[in-house]
Amino acid sequence: MLSRLRTACSLRPCVAACRWAHTKEKGKPLMLNPRTNKGMAFSLQERQILGIHGLLPPKVETQEIQAMRFQNNLKNMSDPLQKYIYLMGIQERNERLFYRLLMDDIEELMPIVYTPTVGLACTHYGHIFRRPKGLFISIQDRGHIRSILDNWPETNVSAVVVTDGERILGLGDLGVFGMGIPVGKLCLYTACAGIRPEKCLPVVIDVGTNNETLLKDPFYMGLYQKRDRSQAYDDLIDEFMEAVVDKYGQDTLIQFEDFGNHNAFRFLRKYREKYCTFNDDIQGTASVALAGLLAAQRATGKPITEHRVLFLGAGEAALGIANLIVMAMMEAGMTQTEARERIWMYDKDGLLVKGRQQEMDANQESFVHDSLGNVQSYLDAVNTIKPTAIIGVAGAGRLFTHDVIRAMGVLNERPIIFALSNPTTKAECTAEDAYTLTDGRCLFASGSPFGPVTLSDGRVFTPGQGNNAYIFPGVALAVILSGVRHISDTVFLEAAKTLSEQLTDKELEEGRLYPPLSNIREVSLQMAVKVVEYVYANGMAFRYPEPVDKNGLVRSTVWDTQYDSLVPDTYDWPGVSFAPKN
Repeated sequence: MLSRLRTACSLRPCVAACRWAHTKEKGKPLMLNPRTNKGMAFSLQERQILGIHGLLPPKVETQEIQAMRFQNNLKNMSDPLQKYIYLMGIQERNERLFYRLLMDDIEELMPIVYTPTVGLACTHYGHIFRRPKGLFISIQDRGHIRSILDNWPETNVSAVVVTDGERILGLGDLGVFGMGIPVGKLCLYTACAGIRPEKCLPVVIDVGTNNETLLKDPFYMGLYQKRDRSQAYDDLIDEFMEAVVDKYGQDTLIQFEDFGNHNAFRFLRKYREKYCTFNDDIQGTASVALAGLLAAQRATGKPITEHRVLFLGAGEAALGIANLIVMAMMEAGMTQTEARERIWMYDKDGLLVKGRQQEMDANQESFVHDSLGNVQSYLDAVNTIKPTAIIGVAGAGRLFTHDVIRAMGVLNERPIIFALSNPTTKAECTAEDAYTLTDGRCLFASGSPFGPVTLSDGRVFTPGQGNNAYIFPGVALAVILSGVRHISDTVFLEAAKTLSEQLTDKELEEGRLYPPLSNIREVSLQMAVKVVEYVYANGMAFRYPEPVDKNGLVRSTVWDTQYDSLVPDTYDWPGVSFAPKN
Protein backbone atom coordinates (compact mmCIF):
# COMPACT_ATOMS: atom_id res chain seq x y z
CA MET A 1 0.00 0.00 0.00
CA LEU A 2 2.78 2.42 0.97
CA SER A 3 4.64 1.60 -2.27
CA ARG A 4 1.56 2.32 -4.38
CA LEU A 5 1.02 5.61 -2.52
CA ARG A 6 4.62 6.67 -3.15
CA THR A 7 4.24 5.82 -6.84
CA ALA A 8 1.00 7.80 -7.09
CA CYS A 9 2.55 10.80 -5.33
CA SER A 10 5.57 10.74 -7.61
CA LEU A 11 3.29 10.83 -10.65
CA ARG A 12 1.11 13.68 -9.45
CA PRO A 13 3.42 16.51 -10.62
CA CYS A 14 3.74 14.84 -14.02
CA VAL A 15 -0.01 14.40 -14.39
CA ALA A 16 -0.68 18.02 -13.40
CA ALA A 17 2.14 19.20 -15.63
CA CYS A 18 0.70 17.34 -18.59
CA ARG A 19 -2.70 18.92 -17.98
CA TRP A 20 -1.06 22.34 -17.84
CA ALA A 21 1.17 21.74 -20.87
CA HIS A 22 -1.77 20.78 -23.10
CA THR A 23 -3.22 24.28 -22.62
CA LYS A 24 0.01 26.08 -23.52
CA GLU A 25 2.26 26.42 -26.54
CA LYS A 26 4.65 23.48 -26.57
CA GLY A 27 6.96 21.44 -28.70
CA LYS A 28 8.92 22.67 -31.66
CA PRO A 29 6.73 25.79 -32.28
CA LEU A 30 7.81 27.06 -28.85
CA MET A 31 11.45 26.67 -29.89
CA LEU A 32 10.80 28.50 -33.16
CA ASN A 33 9.24 31.50 -31.40
CA PRO A 34 12.05 33.99 -30.58
CA ARG A 35 10.01 35.31 -27.67
CA THR A 36 9.85 31.94 -25.90
CA ASN A 37 12.90 30.14 -27.26
CA LYS A 38 15.77 29.63 -24.81
CA GLY A 39 17.90 27.35 -26.95
CA MET A 40 19.85 24.97 -24.74
CA ALA A 41 18.88 26.91 -21.61
CA PHE A 42 15.59 25.01 -21.32
CA SER A 43 15.76 23.09 -18.06
CA LEU A 44 15.28 19.33 -18.04
CA GLN A 45 11.91 19.82 -16.39
CA GLU A 46 10.84 22.31 -19.06
CA ARG A 47 11.98 19.97 -21.82
CA GLN A 48 9.91 17.14 -20.38
CA ILE A 49 6.80 19.14 -19.64
CA LEU A 50 6.80 21.19 -22.83
CA GLY A 51 7.39 18.22 -25.09
CA ILE A 52 10.84 19.19 -26.35
CA HIS A 53 12.91 16.59 -24.52
CA GLY A 54 15.20 15.02 -27.08
CA LEU A 55 14.89 17.93 -29.50
CA LEU A 56 17.98 19.50 -27.94
CA PRO A 57 21.37 18.12 -26.90
CA PRO A 58 21.23 16.87 -23.29
CA LYS A 59 23.36 19.65 -21.81
CA VAL A 60 21.48 22.49 -20.06
CA GLU A 61 23.31 25.78 -20.59
CA THR A 62 23.15 29.08 -18.78
CA GLN A 63 22.49 32.27 -20.70
CA GLU A 64 26.03 33.33 -19.81
CA ILE A 65 27.49 30.37 -21.71
CA GLN A 66 25.19 31.03 -24.65
CA ALA A 67 26.25 34.67 -24.74
CA MET A 68 29.91 33.69 -24.57
CA ARG A 69 29.51 31.40 -27.60
CA PHE A 70 27.97 34.15 -29.73
CA GLN A 71 30.45 36.76 -28.52
CA ASN A 72 33.31 34.50 -29.58
CA ASN A 73 31.74 34.02 -32.99
CA LEU A 74 31.33 37.77 -33.42
CA LYS A 75 34.97 38.37 -32.56
CA ASN A 76 35.96 36.09 -35.41
CA MET A 77 34.05 38.23 -37.91
CA SER A 78 35.59 41.31 -39.46
CA ASP A 79 32.92 42.37 -41.95
CA PRO A 80 30.29 44.68 -40.33
CA LEU A 81 27.52 43.45 -42.64
CA GLN A 82 28.33 39.85 -41.73
CA LYS A 83 28.07 40.80 -38.06
CA TYR A 84 24.73 42.51 -38.71
CA ILE A 85 23.32 39.43 -40.43
CA TYR A 86 24.58 37.21 -37.60
CA LEU A 87 23.09 39.41 -34.87
CA MET A 88 19.75 39.73 -36.63
CA GLY A 89 19.71 35.96 -36.93
CA ILE A 90 20.02 35.70 -33.14
CA GLN A 91 17.15 38.17 -32.73
CA GLU A 92 15.03 36.00 -35.03
CA ARG A 93 15.74 32.91 -32.93
CA ASN A 94 16.19 34.03 -29.32
CA GLU A 95 15.05 37.54 -28.41
CA ARG A 96 16.27 37.69 -24.83
CA LEU A 97 19.71 36.40 -25.75
CA PHE A 98 19.95 38.99 -28.54
CA TYR A 99 19.30 41.84 -26.12
CA ARG A 100 21.64 40.32 -23.55
CA LEU A 101 24.41 40.41 -26.16
CA LEU A 102 23.55 43.95 -27.22
CA MET A 103 23.44 45.31 -23.68
CA ASP A 104 26.61 43.52 -22.58
CA ASP A 105 28.61 45.23 -25.34
CA ILE A 106 26.48 48.19 -26.40
CA GLU A 107 29.44 50.38 -27.37
CA GLU A 108 30.75 47.75 -29.78
CA LEU A 109 27.44 46.46 -31.14
CA MET A 110 25.32 49.61 -31.43
CA PRO A 111 27.22 50.66 -34.58
CA ILE A 112 26.29 47.26 -36.01
CA VAL A 113 22.54 47.17 -35.31
CA TYR A 114 22.21 50.94 -35.79
CA THR A 115 24.33 53.67 -37.41
CA PRO A 116 26.44 53.20 -39.47
CA THR A 117 26.08 49.50 -40.41
CA VAL A 118 22.28 49.59 -40.53
CA GLY A 119 22.61 51.89 -43.55
CA LEU A 120 24.72 49.31 -45.33
CA ALA A 121 22.21 46.63 -44.36
CA CYS A 122 19.37 48.69 -45.83
CA THR A 123 21.13 49.00 -49.18
CA HIS A 124 21.47 45.18 -49.21
CA TYR A 125 18.11 44.45 -47.58
CA GLY A 126 16.65 42.40 -50.43
CA HIS A 127 19.83 40.36 -50.70
CA ILE A 128 20.22 39.51 -47.00
CA PHE A 129 16.50 39.12 -46.21
CA ARG A 130 15.71 36.17 -43.94
CA ARG A 131 12.51 36.85 -42.05
CA PRO A 132 10.20 39.89 -41.87
CA LYS A 133 10.43 41.78 -38.58
CA GLY A 134 7.81 44.47 -39.05
CA LEU A 135 4.63 45.47 -40.84
CA PHE A 136 4.64 46.38 -44.55
CA ILE A 137 1.80 48.65 -45.69
CA SER A 138 1.57 49.70 -49.33
CA ILE A 139 -0.47 52.31 -51.14
CA GLN A 140 -2.47 49.43 -52.57
CA ASP A 141 -3.73 48.71 -49.03
CA ARG A 142 -5.77 51.91 -48.74
CA GLY A 143 -9.03 51.24 -46.96
CA HIS A 144 -7.69 48.10 -45.25
CA ILE A 145 -4.93 49.30 -42.92
CA ARG A 146 -6.83 48.46 -39.74
CA SER A 147 -7.25 44.86 -40.87
CA ILE A 148 -3.51 44.71 -41.64
CA LEU A 149 -2.75 45.94 -38.12
CA ASP A 150 -5.01 43.15 -36.85
CA ASN A 151 -2.64 40.68 -38.50
CA TRP A 152 0.21 41.81 -36.25
CA PRO A 153 0.41 39.16 -33.51
CA GLU A 154 0.93 41.56 -30.59
CA THR A 155 -2.16 43.35 -29.31
CA ASN A 156 -0.62 45.66 -26.71
CA VAL A 157 1.65 47.97 -28.74
CA SER A 158 2.88 51.18 -27.09
CA ALA A 159 5.38 52.50 -29.64
CA VAL A 160 5.43 52.53 -33.44
CA VAL A 161 8.37 53.63 -35.59
CA VAL A 162 7.36 54.30 -39.20
CA THR A 163 9.26 55.27 -42.34
CA ASP A 164 8.37 55.62 -46.00
CA GLY A 165 12.00 54.96 -46.90
CA GLU A 166 12.52 58.16 -48.89
CA ARG A 167 15.55 59.55 -47.04
CA ILE A 168 17.39 56.72 -45.32
CA LEU A 169 20.28 58.29 -43.38
CA GLY A 170 22.46 60.00 -45.99
CA LEU A 171 21.76 57.26 -48.53
CA GLY A 172 18.58 58.60 -50.09
CA ASP A 173 15.48 56.77 -51.35
CA LEU A 174 15.62 53.07 -50.48
CA GLY A 175 11.89 52.35 -50.49
CA VAL A 176 10.94 49.25 -48.48
CA PHE A 177 14.63 48.49 -47.97
CA GLY A 178 14.36 51.20 -45.31
CA MET A 179 12.67 48.72 -42.94
CA GLY A 180 16.07 48.22 -41.29
CA ILE A 181 15.76 51.70 -39.78
CA PRO A 182 12.57 51.26 -37.68
CA VAL A 183 13.75 47.77 -36.69
CA GLY A 184 17.08 49.22 -35.53
CA LYS A 185 15.47 52.14 -33.72
CA LEU A 186 13.15 49.86 -31.78
CA CYS A 187 16.06 47.59 -30.85
CA LEU A 188 17.45 50.63 -29.04
CA TYR A 189 14.09 51.34 -27.39
CA THR A 190 14.59 48.00 -25.64
CA ALA A 191 18.38 47.93 -25.21
CA CYS A 192 18.71 51.53 -24.00
CA ALA A 193 15.46 52.16 -22.12
CA GLY A 194 14.17 48.68 -21.30
CA ILE A 195 10.91 49.03 -23.23
CA ARG A 196 9.47 45.56 -23.77
CA PRO A 197 10.10 44.41 -27.36
CA GLU A 198 6.56 43.09 -27.83
CA LYS A 199 5.27 46.62 -27.24
CA CYS A 200 7.24 47.92 -30.24
CA LEU A 201 6.04 47.85 -33.85
CA PRO A 202 8.27 48.72 -36.85
CA VAL A 203 6.40 49.82 -39.98
CA VAL A 204 7.37 50.72 -43.53
CA ILE A 205 4.94 52.58 -45.78
CA ASP A 206 5.49 51.60 -49.43
CA VAL A 207 4.36 54.20 -51.95
CA GLY A 208 7.04 53.30 -54.49
CA THR A 209 10.60 54.52 -54.97
CA ASN A 210 12.37 56.92 -57.29
CA ASN A 211 15.58 54.93 -57.00
CA GLU A 212 16.14 53.68 -60.55
CA THR A 213 18.65 51.06 -59.39
CA LEU A 214 16.07 49.47 -57.10
CA LEU A 215 13.38 49.57 -59.76
CA LYS A 216 15.66 47.40 -61.90
CA ASP A 217 16.77 45.12 -59.05
CA PRO A 218 15.13 41.65 -59.18
CA PHE A 219 15.67 41.39 -55.41
CA TYR A 220 13.82 44.63 -54.59
CA MET A 221 10.87 43.75 -52.38
CA GLY A 222 8.56 46.73 -52.76
CA LEU A 223 6.26 48.15 -55.41
CA TYR A 224 7.93 48.59 -58.78
CA GLN A 225 6.62 52.10 -59.33
CA LYS A 226 7.66 55.71 -58.91
CA ARG A 227 6.74 57.36 -55.63
CA ASP A 228 3.10 58.32 -55.42
CA ARG A 229 2.98 62.00 -54.51
CA SER A 230 -0.74 62.44 -55.09
CA GLN A 231 -3.47 62.99 -52.53
CA ALA A 232 -3.62 59.21 -52.21
CA TYR A 233 -0.29 59.32 -50.32
CA ASP A 234 -1.64 61.77 -47.75
CA ASP A 235 -4.83 59.77 -47.43
CA LEU A 236 -2.77 56.65 -46.77
CA ILE A 237 -0.81 58.31 -43.96
CA ASP A 238 -4.04 59.72 -42.48
CA GLU A 239 -5.61 56.28 -42.51
CA PHE A 240 -2.50 54.76 -40.95
CA MET A 241 -2.44 57.24 -38.06
CA GLU A 242 -6.16 56.75 -37.37
CA ALA A 243 -5.85 52.96 -37.53
CA VAL A 244 -2.96 52.92 -35.05
CA VAL A 245 -4.76 54.92 -32.37
CA ASP A 246 -8.03 53.09 -33.03
CA LYS A 247 -6.34 49.75 -32.35
CA TYR A 248 -3.75 50.61 -29.72
CA GLY A 249 -5.05 53.77 -28.04
CA GLN A 250 -4.79 57.54 -28.21
CA ASP A 251 -1.52 57.63 -26.26
CA THR A 252 0.32 55.25 -28.62
CA LEU A 253 3.66 56.81 -29.51
CA ILE A 254 4.26 57.14 -33.27
CA GLN A 255 7.81 58.08 -34.24
CA PHE A 256 8.37 59.30 -37.82
CA GLU A 257 11.72 58.31 -39.25
CA ASP A 258 13.58 59.14 -42.48
CA PHE A 259 10.77 60.79 -44.40
CA GLY A 260 11.82 63.27 -47.09
CA ASN A 261 12.27 66.90 -46.04
CA HIS A 262 9.13 68.03 -47.86
CA ASN A 263 6.98 65.57 -45.89
CA ALA A 264 8.77 65.50 -42.54
CA PHE A 265 7.88 69.05 -41.46
CA ARG A 266 4.35 69.09 -42.78
CA PHE A 267 3.48 65.79 -41.12
CA LEU A 268 4.96 67.02 -37.85
CA ARG A 269 2.84 70.17 -38.04
CA LYS A 270 -0.22 68.24 -39.18
CA TYR A 271 -0.20 65.50 -36.55
CA ARG A 272 1.58 66.78 -33.46
CA GLU A 273 -1.55 68.28 -31.86
CA LYS A 274 -3.74 65.31 -32.78
CA TYR A 275 -1.52 62.34 -31.99
CA CYS A 276 1.34 61.37 -29.67
CA THR A 277 4.04 61.75 -32.31
CA PHE A 278 7.49 63.17 -33.02
CA ASN A 279 10.02 63.17 -35.83
CA ASP A 280 13.39 61.88 -34.69
CA ASP A 281 15.30 63.42 -37.61
CA ILE A 282 13.99 66.85 -36.63
CA GLN A 283 13.50 66.74 -32.87
CA GLY A 284 15.74 63.89 -31.72
CA THR A 285 18.69 65.15 -33.75
CA ALA A 286 18.02 68.66 -32.47
CA SER A 287 18.06 67.51 -28.86
CA VAL A 288 21.31 65.55 -29.06
CA ALA A 289 23.06 68.36 -30.97
CA LEU A 290 21.92 70.96 -28.45
CA ALA A 291 23.13 68.72 -25.62
CA GLY A 292 26.57 68.74 -27.26
CA LEU A 293 26.55 72.54 -27.44
CA LEU A 294 25.47 72.79 -23.80
CA ALA A 295 28.35 70.50 -22.85
CA ALA A 296 30.75 72.51 -24.99
CA GLN A 297 29.85 75.72 -23.21
CA ARG A 298 31.18 74.16 -20.01
CA ALA A 299 34.56 73.79 -21.75
CA THR A 300 34.60 77.22 -23.38
CA GLY A 301 33.07 79.14 -20.50
CA LYS A 302 30.96 80.90 -23.11
CA PRO A 303 27.16 80.81 -22.69
CA ILE A 304 25.07 79.63 -25.59
CA THR A 305 23.80 83.17 -26.20
CA GLU A 306 27.32 84.20 -27.29
CA HIS A 307 27.68 81.54 -29.97
CA ARG A 308 27.34 82.02 -33.71
CA VAL A 309 26.40 78.81 -35.50
CA LEU A 310 26.95 78.07 -39.20
CA PHE A 311 25.23 74.97 -40.57
CA LEU A 312 26.32 72.95 -43.56
CA GLY A 313 22.94 71.76 -44.80
CA ALA A 314 19.53 73.37 -44.43
CA GLY A 315 17.16 70.41 -44.33
CA GLU A 316 15.08 68.89 -41.56
CA ALA A 317 18.03 68.10 -39.27
CA ALA A 318 19.55 71.58 -39.58
CA LEU A 319 16.23 73.33 -39.08
CA GLY A 320 15.32 71.13 -36.13
CA ILE A 321 18.64 71.84 -34.41
CA ALA A 322 18.44 75.55 -35.21
CA ASN A 323 14.94 75.94 -33.79
CA LEU A 324 15.88 74.15 -30.57
CA ILE A 325 19.00 76.31 -30.20
CA VAL A 326 16.74 79.34 -30.56
CA MET A 327 14.53 77.97 -27.76
CA ALA A 328 17.60 77.51 -25.54
CA MET A 329 18.82 81.03 -26.28
CA MET A 330 15.39 82.46 -25.53
CA GLU A 331 15.29 80.57 -22.24
CA ALA A 332 18.64 82.27 -21.48
CA GLY A 333 17.14 85.71 -22.05
CA MET A 334 17.40 86.52 -25.77
CA THR A 335 14.50 87.46 -28.01
CA GLN A 336 13.57 85.12 -30.83
CA THR A 337 14.81 87.61 -33.40
CA GLU A 338 18.16 88.03 -31.64
CA ALA A 339 18.59 84.27 -31.41
CA ARG A 340 17.81 83.66 -35.07
CA GLU A 341 20.32 86.32 -36.10
CA ARG A 342 23.08 84.18 -34.61
CA ILE A 343 22.29 81.17 -36.82
CA TRP A 344 23.27 80.84 -40.48
CA MET A 345 22.75 78.06 -43.01
CA TYR A 346 24.64 77.02 -46.11
CA ASP A 347 23.24 74.43 -48.52
CA LYS A 348 24.18 73.16 -51.99
CA ASP A 349 23.16 76.52 -53.45
CA GLY A 350 25.07 78.65 -50.94
CA LEU A 351 24.05 80.78 -47.97
CA LEU A 352 20.39 81.25 -47.17
CA VAL A 353 20.19 84.98 -47.89
CA LYS A 354 17.62 87.34 -49.29
CA GLY A 355 17.60 87.70 -53.05
CA ARG A 356 19.16 84.32 -53.70
CA GLN A 357 18.13 83.01 -57.10
CA GLN A 358 17.54 79.45 -55.92
CA GLU A 359 14.17 78.77 -54.32
CA MET A 360 14.06 78.31 -50.55
CA ASP A 361 11.62 76.26 -48.51
CA ALA A 362 9.06 78.02 -46.30
CA ASN A 363 10.53 76.19 -43.30
CA GLN A 364 13.84 77.98 -43.92
CA GLU A 365 12.46 81.54 -43.90
CA SER A 366 13.26 82.12 -40.23
CA PHE A 367 16.99 81.76 -40.96
CA VAL A 368 17.26 83.79 -44.16
CA HIS A 369 19.51 86.83 -43.62
CA ASP A 370 20.63 89.86 -45.57
CA SER A 371 23.26 89.08 -48.19
CA LEU A 372 26.90 89.23 -47.10
CA GLY A 373 28.29 89.93 -50.53
CA ASN A 374 30.60 87.62 -52.43
CA VAL A 375 30.41 84.32 -50.54
CA GLN A 376 31.22 81.59 -53.04
CA SER A 377 32.11 78.67 -50.80
CA TYR A 378 31.61 77.28 -47.32
CA LEU A 379 35.13 78.44 -46.47
CA ASP A 380 34.14 81.98 -47.53
CA ALA A 381 31.10 81.72 -45.25
CA VAL A 382 33.27 80.65 -42.31
CA ASN A 383 35.72 83.52 -42.82
CA THR A 384 32.90 86.05 -43.27
CA ILE A 385 30.47 85.00 -40.50
CA LYS A 386 33.23 83.93 -38.07
CA PRO A 387 31.17 81.22 -36.34
CA THR A 388 32.07 79.73 -32.99
CA ALA A 389 30.44 76.46 -34.07
CA ILE A 390 29.96 74.68 -37.38
CA ILE A 391 27.41 71.87 -37.64
CA GLY A 392 27.37 69.53 -40.61
CA VAL A 393 24.09 67.77 -41.46
CA ALA A 394 24.22 67.80 -45.27
CA GLY A 395 25.03 64.11 -45.80
CA ALA A 396 27.37 65.08 -48.62
CA GLY A 397 30.72 63.82 -47.35
CA ARG A 398 33.96 65.57 -46.40
CA LEU A 399 32.95 69.21 -46.89
CA PHE A 400 34.62 70.38 -43.69
CA THR A 401 37.87 70.62 -45.60
CA HIS A 402 41.30 71.07 -44.03
CA ASP A 403 41.07 74.78 -44.83
CA VAL A 404 37.68 75.05 -43.12
CA ILE A 405 38.95 73.29 -40.00
CA ARG A 406 42.12 75.42 -39.88
CA ALA A 407 40.02 78.57 -40.29
CA MET A 408 37.86 77.56 -37.32
CA GLY A 409 41.04 77.03 -35.30
CA VAL A 410 42.27 80.53 -36.18
CA LEU A 411 38.94 82.18 -35.35
CA ASN A 412 38.35 80.39 -32.05
CA GLU A 413 40.41 79.25 -29.10
CA ARG A 414 38.03 76.28 -28.70
CA PRO A 415 36.27 75.78 -32.05
CA ILE A 416 33.13 73.62 -31.99
CA ILE A 417 33.02 71.20 -34.93
CA PHE A 418 30.05 68.83 -35.25
CA ALA A 419 30.18 66.44 -38.23
CA LEU A 420 26.81 64.83 -37.68
CA SER A 421 25.95 63.27 -41.05
CA ASN A 422 25.49 59.49 -41.23
CA PRO A 423 26.80 56.96 -42.09
CA THR A 424 30.53 57.40 -41.45
CA THR A 425 31.34 57.90 -45.15
CA LYS A 426 28.99 60.89 -45.19
CA ALA A 427 30.52 62.63 -42.16
CA GLU A 428 31.78 66.14 -42.94
CA CYS A 429 35.23 65.37 -41.54
CA THR A 430 37.02 62.76 -39.49
CA ALA A 431 37.81 63.07 -35.81
CA GLU A 432 41.50 62.80 -36.63
CA ASP A 433 41.38 65.80 -38.98
CA ALA A 434 39.40 67.87 -36.51
CA TYR A 435 41.78 67.29 -33.58
CA THR A 436 45.01 67.32 -35.57
CA LEU A 437 44.31 70.49 -37.57
CA THR A 438 43.27 72.43 -34.44
CA ASP A 439 46.12 71.10 -32.28
CA GLY A 440 43.60 69.32 -30.06
CA ARG A 441 41.72 72.51 -29.22
CA CYS A 442 38.44 71.67 -30.95
CA LEU A 443 35.30 70.32 -29.33
CA PHE A 444 34.27 67.59 -31.75
CA ALA A 445 31.20 65.41 -32.17
CA SER A 446 30.09 63.12 -34.96
CA GLY A 447 26.93 61.26 -35.89
CA SER A 448 28.73 57.98 -36.52
CA PRO A 449 31.45 56.59 -34.26
CA PHE A 450 35.13 57.47 -34.57
CA GLY A 451 37.86 55.91 -32.46
CA PRO A 452 40.19 57.75 -30.06
CA VAL A 453 42.71 60.09 -31.64
CA THR A 454 46.33 60.29 -30.46
CA LEU A 455 48.23 63.46 -31.34
CA SER A 456 51.97 63.60 -31.98
CA ASP A 457 52.60 64.90 -28.47
CA GLY A 458 50.88 61.86 -26.95
CA ARG A 459 47.61 63.50 -25.99
CA VAL A 460 44.60 61.22 -26.52
CA PHE A 461 41.09 62.49 -27.32
CA THR A 462 37.93 60.39 -27.28
CA PRO A 463 35.43 61.95 -29.70
CA GLY A 464 31.81 62.25 -28.68
CA GLN A 465 29.15 60.62 -30.81
CA GLY A 466 26.09 62.82 -31.19
CA ASN A 467 23.83 59.81 -31.44
CA ASN A 468 20.05 60.22 -31.28
CA ALA A 469 20.02 57.03 -29.23
CA TYR A 470 20.94 59.22 -26.25
CA ILE A 471 17.54 60.91 -26.64
CA PHE A 472 14.69 58.97 -28.20
CA PRO A 473 14.63 55.81 -26.01
CA GLY A 474 14.49 57.76 -22.74
CA VAL A 475 11.96 60.25 -24.09
CA ALA A 476 9.84 57.40 -25.47
CA LEU A 477 9.84 55.56 -22.13
CA ALA A 478 8.79 58.72 -20.29
CA VAL A 479 6.03 59.49 -22.78
CA ILE A 480 4.66 55.95 -22.60
CA LEU A 481 4.69 55.82 -18.79
CA SER A 482 3.08 59.22 -18.28
CA GLY A 483 0.44 58.94 -21.00
CA VAL A 484 1.55 62.04 -22.90
CA ARG A 485 -0.68 62.62 -25.94
CA HIS A 486 1.07 65.56 -27.57
CA ILE A 487 4.85 65.94 -27.38
CA SER A 488 6.04 69.54 -27.08
CA ASP A 489 9.43 70.73 -28.33
CA THR A 490 10.09 71.75 -24.73
CA VAL A 491 10.33 68.04 -23.91
CA PHE A 492 13.33 67.79 -26.23
CA LEU A 493 14.84 70.93 -24.71
CA GLU A 494 14.53 69.29 -21.28
CA ALA A 495 16.05 66.09 -22.66
CA ALA A 496 19.03 68.01 -24.07
CA LYS A 497 19.70 69.67 -20.73
CA THR A 498 19.39 66.36 -18.90
CA LEU A 499 21.84 64.67 -21.25
CA SER A 500 24.46 67.42 -20.96
CA GLU A 501 24.21 67.31 -17.16
CA GLN A 502 25.14 63.62 -17.16
CA LEU A 503 28.55 64.33 -18.72
CA THR A 504 31.23 64.36 -16.01
CA ASP A 505 34.12 66.83 -15.88
CA LYS A 506 36.55 63.94 -16.38
CA GLU A 507 34.74 62.83 -19.53
CA LEU A 508 34.77 66.40 -20.81
CA GLU A 509 38.54 66.57 -20.29
CA GLU A 510 38.90 63.40 -22.38
CA GLY A 511 37.30 65.18 -25.32
CA ARG A 512 33.83 63.73 -24.85
CA LEU A 513 30.71 65.85 -25.21
CA TYR A 514 28.42 62.94 -24.34
CA PRO A 515 28.58 60.19 -21.70
CA PRO A 516 30.14 56.90 -22.86
CA LEU A 517 27.77 54.71 -24.88
CA SER A 518 28.58 51.92 -22.44
CA ASN A 519 26.52 53.84 -19.88
CA ILE A 520 23.57 54.56 -22.17
CA ARG A 521 21.07 52.41 -20.26
CA GLU A 522 21.56 54.47 -17.10
CA VAL A 523 21.61 57.70 -19.14
CA SER A 524 18.28 56.76 -20.73
CA LEU A 525 16.64 55.84 -17.43
CA GLN A 526 17.75 59.07 -15.78
CA MET A 527 16.44 60.99 -18.78
CA ALA A 528 13.12 59.17 -18.55
CA VAL A 529 12.83 60.14 -14.88
CA LYS A 530 13.56 63.82 -15.64
CA VAL A 531 11.09 63.90 -18.52
CA VAL A 532 8.38 62.20 -16.46
CA GLU A 533 8.91 64.82 -13.76
CA TYR A 534 8.77 67.57 -16.39
CA VAL A 535 5.56 66.46 -18.12
CA TYR A 536 3.70 66.03 -14.84
CA ALA A 537 4.93 69.42 -13.58
CA ASN A 538 3.77 71.09 -16.79
CA GLY A 539 0.37 69.45 -17.19
CA MET A 540 1.31 67.29 -20.21
CA ALA A 541 0.71 63.89 -18.63
CA PHE A 542 -2.59 62.04 -18.89
CA ARG A 543 -1.91 59.02 -16.68
CA TYR A 544 -3.22 59.62 -13.16
CA PRO A 545 -2.95 59.37 -10.23
CA GLU A 546 0.48 60.95 -10.56
CA PRO A 547 3.17 58.58 -9.27
CA VAL A 548 4.94 59.86 -6.17
CA ASP A 549 8.14 57.90 -6.77
CA LYS A 550 8.87 58.62 -10.42
CA ASN A 551 12.33 57.12 -10.27
CA GLY A 552 10.84 53.93 -8.86
CA LEU A 553 8.15 53.93 -11.55
CA VAL A 554 10.68 54.17 -14.38
CA ARG A 555 13.02 51.53 -13.03
CA SER A 556 10.25 49.09 -12.15
CA THR A 557 9.19 48.86 -15.80
CA VAL A 558 12.59 47.97 -17.25
CA TRP A 559 12.49 44.71 -19.21
CA ASP A 560 14.89 42.03 -18.03
CA THR A 561 16.80 39.85 -20.48
CA GLN A 562 16.90 36.87 -18.09
CA TYR A 563 14.80 33.92 -19.19
CA ASP A 564 11.35 33.42 -17.72
CA SER A 565 10.30 30.03 -16.44
CA LEU A 566 7.94 28.38 -18.90
CA VAL A 567 6.48 25.94 -16.40
CA PRO A 568 4.43 26.65 -13.26
CA ASP A 569 6.25 26.99 -9.95
CA THR A 570 3.88 24.49 -8.29
CA TYR A 571 1.62 21.70 -9.47
CA ASP A 572 -1.77 21.30 -7.79
CA TRP A 573 -3.27 17.95 -6.91
CA PRO A 574 -6.59 17.87 -5.12
CA GLY A 575 -5.81 18.82 -1.55
CA VAL A 576 -2.02 18.81 -2.08
CA SER A 577 0.48 21.24 -3.58
CA PHE A 578 3.76 19.92 -5.00
CA ALA A 579 6.81 21.99 -5.84
CA PRO A 580 8.76 20.76 -8.87
CA LYS A 581 12.19 19.25 -8.29
CA ASN A 582 15.24 21.07 -9.53
